[in-house]
Amino acid sequence: MTVNAKKIATYALVVFVLYVIITDPAKAAGYVQIGFEGISDAAKAIGDFMTWAANGGKN
Repeated sequence: MTVNAKKIATYALVVFVLYVIITDPAKAAGYVQIGFEGISDAAKAIGDFMTWAANGGKN
């Protein structure tokens, strides 16, 4: 039963994404940019933390 629910949820998500891309490509591009900015910020934060940890937790 859960496999079918996962398939349905996946198909619904794909249809929604395609709908947004087709009906408003500019808005879809904005969403992609927001996503990549979030990933970039997260990677920078992890890098800052690793640098801090490598320096023994000192500023």
